[in-house]
Amino acid sequence: MKFSISRDALIHPLQMVSGVVEKRQTLPVLSNVLFVVKDGFLSLTGTDLEVELVGKIALEGEVSEGEITIPAKRLVDIIKSLPDAAQINFSQGEDKIVVSSGRSRFTLSTLSSDDFPNVDDEPDLLSFEIKQSKLKQLIDATSFAMAQQDVRYYLNGMLLELTGEHIRTVSTDGHRLAMGTVKSESDITERKQVIVPRKGILELNRLLTKPDENVTVYLSDRHIRLKTDPFTFTSKLVDGKFPDYERVLPKGGNKDVIGDRASLKTIFSRAAILANEKYRGVRINLSSGNLQVTANNPEQEEAEDNLVVDYQGEDLEIGFNVSYLLDVLNAVQGEQVKFILSDTNSSALIHDFDTDESVYVVMPMRL
Repeated sequence: MKFSISRDALIHPLQMVSGVVEKRQTLPVLSNVLFVVKDGFLSLTGTDLEVELVGKIALEGEVSEGEITIPAKRLVDIIKSLPDAAQINFSQGEDKIVVSSGRSRFTLSTLSSDDFPNVDDEPDLLSFEIKQSKLKQLIDATSFAMAQQDVRYYLNGMLLELTGEHIRTVSTDGHRLAMGTVKSESDITERKQVIVPRKGILELNRLLTKPDENVTVYLSDRHIRLKTDPFTFTSKLVDGKFPDYERVLPKGGNKDVIGDRASLKTIFSRAAILANEKYRGVRINLSSGNLQVTANNPEQEEAEDNLVVDYQGEDLEIGFNVSYLLDVLNAVQGEQVKFILSDTNSSALIHDFDTDESVYVVMPMRL
């Protein structure tokens, strides 16, 4: 394998593909990126056996076809260290590859491409197109509520639900739930649900950099695949059943609180300074036209703050994890936010005052 490529053409695809590679691997080849030169193109592949990302770059000039795997981190560090306009030459030896540019020369060890794992090919059951901006909107609205390393493995990811009417994402860690919805123009006749693992969601979100362009999503029994120029992203699906999120959405709340999102975020952030570092609890006291937030900690320190809100119901005292409330206020996009409450022991339903495309549920705390 032998080819030449500009640093500008290589650096972004290489960094994106290397982002999938785990630094600590039981299989040495998984720390490498697969380089394949064929038909005038260079393809780069990184995988951790759960997520795979392939980038494709057109080559110019004389090339010699071949394939090999190269250590990801070392190669990225080398390419980053070279000048912006550098021309880089790759030349493969028996078990080494020489990377040279100008007067610089690096010899890296390689591993055979025969040992590099491929994602199983299987037929697609359905596909749909969506604007990158809409898919990114859905992910940004809900990804923060995904569980991390929960024993309930089906929570360590995001539900993607498709119907003829909507495309929906839902995530929950058992304490809060986030749901985002956009209208669908697909011809899907029955509801389809898949769970995309946490890492797959985070890597996918990095690819959605062209808001006005469409992305095609392919679903099979065990995988989700997306194609954007110049990347092909594949992730295994989580084999499990996601909780019935519709049962979690609180119904019958009769206490509406409408407030300025930025102001709510400010007073919760101030109260959080003196909240218990472990439990992060704050107490909210609602009275006509006013929301009071108090927090204290084991050192007997206390914070109290008040905000004028649109509220006309009965007085109510309720506790929440302040970090969960701040996560929701960061995800909501509008200037005003609406809280729907019923009593001290019931979850809060929160959404943008102008739209309920994104809906959030936060469980209360006993304080």
